[in-house]
Amino acid sequence: MADIIAETQRLILRTIDETDAAEQYRVLNTLAVMARLGGPKELHEIEAKHAKSMQWYAQRGFSFLMLIEKEGGELVGHAGIKLVDNPLAKNQGDHEIGWLICEDRWRRGYAEEAVRAVLEWAFNRVDAPHVVALTSEANVPSWKLMQKLGMVRREDLDFDDPDYPPEDRTTILYSLTKEEWENRT
Repeated sequence: MADIIAETQRLILRTIDETDAAEQYRVLNTLAVMARLGGPKELHEIEAKHAKSMQWYAQRGFSFLMLIEKEGGELVGHAGIKLVDNPLAKNQGDHEIGWLICEDRWRRGYAEEAVRAVLEWAFNRVDAPHVVALTSEANVPSWKLMQKLGMVRREDLDFDDPDYPPEDRTTILYSLTKEEWENRT
């Protein structure tokens, strides 16, 4: 059974359970949503990521979460915390936040609402000293949200990932410390 981690005005952020992969595949695994993440995934890849998230939550007390819209109960996104594990990253082991929002909810503030709840969780319950977020330079909406949240660009941590197409190959990082977050809220 899934645990509710946080609630916002419009969203319930809950842990992943074994029945969520097919719904994520149907709702979030589109060309538009996955454009900057290497493209749509196969169902077995989503199932593997969900198994890893459930394991992280059991072992570490954090993971990625399903974003459920309070009105109607629909899955509208995916957000949460993991540890940086890309072998090319210079900051492996840092707490990394991330998010996806289904295309029909873009430009409605859902990502910001979800990420603010994830940051509260990261700093106040997980006790992360700082968090990072990774994206490509081409993913303008993502890094603009990072800036809006007070995150600072860390060019010293950028890296190239040949697993992505040329326009998304350079991974850029933003970071935010607990102290910076507390001074903004």
